[in-house]
Amino acid sequence: MPDLTPQPPETTRLYRPTGQAERDLVAASGWREWPSRLPEQPIFYPVLNEWYATKIAREWNVPRGGVGYVLAFDVYDKFLAEFPVQQVGGKDVLELWIPAERLSELNANIVGTIREIAKYSESPDS
Repeated sequence: MPDLTPQPPETTRLYRPTGQAERDLVAASGWREWPSRLPEQPIFYPVLNEWYATKIAREWNVPRGGVGYVLAFDVYDKFLAEFPVQQVGGKDVLELWIPAERLSELNANIVGTIREIAKYSESPDS
């Protein structure tokens, strides 16, 4: 299901495939911020399209944790201009690489809330 939330001006819509633990931390923040990265996670990787986020949620998060979510959020373009788009596969496999130490700045530049737009699981009943 596509995110039909109107995109605020001068922002870019980003997506993040997550597992249950990260999704729960975002929810606990009031859907306002991403949690701090773990020491083994020096970079935060939001992706630039829903297709790619869905692919990761289904093919990586579900097999590893039984559930995968796609979250969407809008960030001011002025902040994102510092981070070049990374093409990490095909033409639509696009992400940003935001250093963990800049995550609080990213959170301060989110416009509105982070939204859960899809859930995938091993069980069709969940």
